[in-house]
Amino acid sequence: MEFDISSPSNERVKRLVNLRDRKHRDREHLFPVEERRVVERASARGIDPTEVYWCPDLVERPPVENVPAVSVSVDAMKRASYRSTPEGSISLYSYLPTGLDQIDGGNNSLVLVAEGLEKPGNLGALLRVADAAGVSGVVVVDERVDPFNPNVVRSSTGAIFTVPLALTSFDTATEWLREREYKSVAAVVDAAETLWDADLTGSLAIWVGAESPGLSPRAVDFADRKVAIPMKGATDSLNVAVSAGILVYEAVRQRAGQAE
Repeated sequence: MEFDISSPSNERVKRLVNLRDRKHRDREHLFPVEERRVVERASARGIDPTEVYWCPDLVERPPVENVPAVSVSVDAMKRASYRSTPEGSISLYSYLPTGLDQIDGGNNSLVLVAEGLEKPGNLGALLRVADAAGVSGVVVVDERVDPFNPNVVRSSTGAIFTVPLALTSFDTATEWLREREYKSVAAVVDAAETLWDADLTGSLAIWVGAESPGLSPRAVDFADRKVAIPMKGATDSLNVAVSAGILVYEAVRQRAGQAE
């Protein structure tokens, strides 16, 4: 079969390899997606890739129909893919907007604020939790993780396209929350109040930090309430996405009770 690209040393293949690095992504404002499930979820939101590369020997058809696809050989796809076993396609997407104006700050909205995240997988998992729980948006304070890192995209299982995401500074985030009269609740290991006893209704911002350092002192000081997740074993901390899931779903449960 004739391919549009056969050689792994093709310049377009080299470009796809370069897009694994943030400096190249930032230069082109593009990020790659290899997981077909993620592409399908983007398409369901009306978000199409700008370019598609696919390997007919690995997959029957391109992941989208309305964008012309460039056919590549198996060797070229293996070189271009960041996965050890490529699924068979790479779709390039334009950077998504990441301003606070993407988040609906209306009455009774629930937002998740993450501070100090360093691992791409954790940010992806937070987006996945937020999508599942119907959170209005995720605010990343003092960004340390590239939101368009392939590991963020993969671990989000497509939530990168479905959950409004804002990247901002601590000062800007707190000003935005004050102006909209959010209550801020901080997850703190040694807090006297547990999440079961806290009122998590109304316009609410749930703050979580990386599992090792936790939230910074200024984030804890800013919070209206500090709550702990009860832990009965030897473990003294949880993965940030696990903690966020517990807190967010308790807030969802309380809101559902209000509506009854």
